[in-house]
Amino acid sequence: MNAGGRETGGPRPPRGGCAADAGRRARAVAARGGLRVAELHTNDEFGRVVELFDGIWHPEPWNPPVTAELMRALSHAGGYVAGAFDGPDLVGACVGFLAAPAGQVLHSHVTGAVRPGAGFALKLHQRAWALRRGLSRITWTFDPLVRRNAHFNLVKLAARPEEYLPDFYGPMGDALNAGDESDRLLAVWRLGAPAVSRACAGVPYRPASADGAGRALTERDGRPLVLRTDAPAVLVAVPADMETLRRRDPATAAAWRHAVREVLGGLMAEGGRVTGFAAGCYVVERRPAGRPGGLGSGAGGGAGGPGRRRGRGLGRPGG
Repeated sequence: MNAGGRETGGPRPPRGGCAADAGRRARAVAARGGLRVAELHTNDEFGRVVELFDGIWHPEPWNPPVTAELMRALSHAGGYVAGAFDGPDLVGACVGFLAAPAGQVLHSHVTGAVRPGAGFALKLHQRAWALRRGLSRITWTFDPLVRRNAHFNLVKLAARPEEYLPDFYGPMGDALNAGDESDRLLAVWRLGAPAVSRACAGVPYRPASADGAGRALTERDGRPLVLRTDAPAVLVAVPADMETLRRRDPATAAAWRHAVREVLGGLMAEGGRVTGFAAGCYVVERRPAGRPGGLGSGAGGGAGGPGRRRGRGLGRPGG
């Protein structure tokens, strides 16, 4: 068992963030999935990414996730633009740019995939790319209410949310996010952390603090229910399928949005630390000096698209 977490089987990878080991792992994972992941450099390739993302998010013309011109500029300036290929077909893509502090961070702006395994292969390629350049962290934003993205980011990748950002992007004109407020969590992926190395080797991360945690937000008859608890670690539930709920019952979706903002955002604003995701809930360790039972009154501080192809948007925008 590592500090704060538990291994759930699988091989134990080399410790630390070795770029060579990360590269070998990324290539092996892609090959096992029948995929090839590579950086993109040509206008034709960038145009294909635009088409791929259009098929996932169906954005309004004025609000694409990213344009071909911007990808061209980012690639030329040393940013990260990569695609996952199944034979000749582009089945996933990821776009990121260098961020502050200089020389330490890559911000992964948007990732989308339409084939199982492509998102994970892209993230491992991105990790190896960052480590080769001496970077120590990758950040991205994601919708805290989309359960499968939370599982992917916190369990499969062992990233950690470090900031709650209410209505971060404002109104978003696409088929997945329209009509909702764009709250986001800022995920931080510490590339050399032992838990991250294990996750990249296929060992999911589960925080030990999930055992015996109290419930701060749960579900009753499909709606959010806020509970009071003095437990040092608490669980904050999210709906099983926020995207479907947003389409079929906007009022209940809005209730969940505001409840998660109040409880999860409030806990984080008070110094609570999100240590993982288990059984459809965020696991949050309260700040030891925090007020007993205080959940706060507000916040501090994409996946599966309908339409032509079933896709996975890992936050939109998001990593």
